[in-house]
Amino acid sequence: MRTIKKVLWGVFGILIILALIGVVVIFSFSPKYSGEQELSNLKDKVEVYYDDYGIPHIYAEEEEDAYRSLGYVHAQDRLWQMELLRRIAEGKLSQMFGEELVDTDKFFLSLGIDDASQKTVDQLDHNSPMVKLAQAYLDGVNQFQEEGPTPVEFYLTGIEKRPFTIKDIHNTMGYMAFSFAMAHKTDPLLTNIKNKLGPEYLRDLEIDVDSSTTLIKNYQPSSKDTLSNQMAAVVHKVLNKLPLPLFEGSNSWVIGSQKTKNGKVILANDPHIGFAQPSVWYEAHISTPNYEKYGYHMAGIPFPLLGHDRKLAYGITMFENDDIDFYYEEENPSDPTTYKTLNGWEKFEEVNKTIKVKDGQDISFSYKKSAHGPILNGIIDEVTGEQPIAMSWIYTKMENKVMEALYGITHAQNLSEFQEALPKIHAPGLNLMYGDAAGNIAWFASAQLYKMPDSTHTKFILDGSSGKDEPLEYLDFLENPMAINPPWNYVYSANNQPDSIAGMQYPGYYLPENRAKRIVKLLEPKDDWTRDDVEAMLLDGVSDVNAEIVTDLAKLMDVSQLDKSEIMALDKISAWKGENEIDSIAPTIYHRWIYALLKNTFEDELGPEMFQQLLSTHLHKRMIAPMAKKENSIWFDDIHTTDTVENKTNRVNQAFKMALKSLEADFGPNKKSWTWGKVHTLEHEHPIGKVKALRSFLNVGPFPIGATREVINNMAFRYNETGKYPVTSGPSTRRVIDFSDVENSTSILPTGQSGNPFSKHYKDQTKMFNNGEFRKMMMNKEEFIRTKKSLLILKPKQ
Repeated sequence: MRTIKKVLWGVFGILIILALIGVVVIFSFSPKYSGEQELSNLKDKVEVYYDDYGIPHIYAEEEEDAYRSLGYVHAQDRLWQMELLRRIAEGKLSQMFGEELVDTDKFFLSLGIDDASQKTVDQLDHNSPMVKLAQAYLDGVNQFQEEGPTPVEFYLTGIEKRPFTIKDIHNTMGYMAFSFAMAHKTDPLLTNIKNKLGPEYLRDLEIDVDSSTTLIKNYQPSSKDTLSNQMAAVVHKVLNKLPLPLFEGSNSWVIGSQKTKNGKVILANDPHIGFAQPSVWYEAHISTPNYEKYGYHMAGIPFPLLGHDRKLAYGITMFENDDIDFYYEEENPSDPTTYKTLNGWEKFEEVNKTIKVKDGQDISFSYKKSAHGPILNGIIDEVTGEQPIAMSWIYTKMENKVMEALYGITHAQNLSEFQEALPKIHAPGLNLMYGDAAGNIAWFASAQLYKMPDSTHTKFILDGSSGKDEPLEYLDFLENPMAINPPWNYVYSANNQPDSIAGMQYPGYYLPENRAKRIVKLLEPKDDWTRDDVEAMLLDGVSDVNAEIVTDLAKLMDVSQLDKSEIMALDKISAWKGENEIDSIAPTIYHRWIYALLKNTFEDELGPEMFQQLLSTHLHKRMIAPMAKKENSIWFDDIHTTDTVENKTNRVNQAFKMALKSLEADFGPNKKSWTWGKVHTLEHEHPIGKVKALRSFLNVGPFPIGATREVINNMAFRYNETGKYPVTSGPSTRRVIDFSDVENSTSILPTGQSGNPFSKHYKDQTKMFNNGEFRKMMMNKEEFIRTKKSLLILKPKQ
């Protein structure tokens, strides 16, 4: 008995020791949210109040002190994310993850973001207010990196720390700019379809502007008022391996005072970005005697991309304009170092790069550049064609003043100053949404736009040697689409096509009208909007368009060929109003049906690989509703059958039966078990969370989730053969700024404020986000003091 007691006491002692070790480890790795900390180069004491969700509220006497403090507290929650983001453009992911990311590193190095960033930094005025604040922010980041606890991911990947620089800020912005672009996925694919199948197969792919859809209306007051197939496959491949989220879309609307119950402007914004852990945005509130901003920051970028104060608020969505063009270059057959131009043969520039690979040898590679941009042929092994293809991207071709624009936006005091900063955004294309306490509302499409010859179609690979496909002129910012205080008293953007201005409709990769149509339908008739109403609208998961598609397809169903069970399923979905709740059955049937219809219609001509490439573009989303209405299309015939010509009715009926058969195979014949939440799930994946042993520690989820893609509460996913739809992107935040009570404006993040898995704020907002709840964005110092929030005091280093 004594022996057993000794063993038990021994085990108990070991457990206590392990528990103590665990507490010490967690404490040593956790961010510091209270106490005192010395910070170099501070001029005065800075108070950082942390609210209940770990959001810092920074009170300083001078703006440089505030930004230096922001850098420090941002780094202690997001240093790993900062490290990851800055590595993309400089081709250093392989150094962290190994040889699997070599092709991705080659691709991003060839884009020239890193070289363009260096050129921008070389031209900076280091005495400008923008640079001084950016450097103060970096000083704070670097001090934490030197003195604070090392994030666990650094140990897991074995990477060494190095100082952050202003070049890193521009590289992160460059990645964001490329992430917004869609041409790299779309143009090579369309060129290959045209070359392989012929131009008649392009007619039903919705590649041109459709003026019959819901367009964003402009309003400016007057003074009174083959190789292409290989390249498409490569881009699809390298972006799928990227361990970070891409920017996908967004909603935003601003309601004028004439349409709100309290007579003040309300702004709503929910940028759609790939879900990941940590989530994209870091919230921070800065307050000084001369400057205040409650902002949403990307890791490593000092100025918030979304923000508000007591005077004004702004948000963003993706413009989706076309800012990348591909060109075939004509190589000199007798001298492959030169290519044909209007001025004769000119020499390719040769660029040499080296990639460091974790647990492997360094890889050296070179690529050529023409006047249009990098030649993509030599960059990836799979691209082996003889005719060079160059990529012309406006982001790397023009002087980069995006950081100056962000500084101007964040320091604007009114609509005029806000608009004044926007022409400095040449890329990425952004819709800037604006509202203020004075009652102004506005939407600006911000990008450097240009006119091409009428005969040039920029969604195909162009002729680089003749000069006939070159830009004719660059447009002045005042010619961009915009609406300022329009008489209909609201502005919005849902990544849809803007109406024409300057005599043309801008080419782009716009998303279908689904969300835009729903937003307008809800906004138009109501004139007493409140914050609660707008919150509810952000959570709207109804798709009127999907319900209309079902109506169009159901008309073609041959009921005489359906059994009793199939008729019951058809009745169920025919009565559907487009809602997408977790326990709904209709959306599960709908998406299986649509995927089967797309596969049956397009895969026989395209083949499996090109069909998957099509599904990775916005094109297939734009095609679904028009194809449901079209009576005839060249795509409806199955090229594998020689004795019959299939029509739309054949395809629709076959797809419906295939969808039901697949659902029965997965969930059984009882249709009550075909609920949406079983196939539509959300997991926030950490870049290292793919390692099975670390998944439960680093990832958040999975959870069954409602809504669907291309609804206001956009929970996007990609179609696939499994019929399971893990959500890939969605609201990266939901914000509502109400100028009738700005201190009670609301927000939510998908997981939590901190990217540190040892922080209590790593995933403390997850349940609220999934349930559609909001939390207050606090702005009142007296409230922090009264409610005894955590206080971290940053003091000048002695």
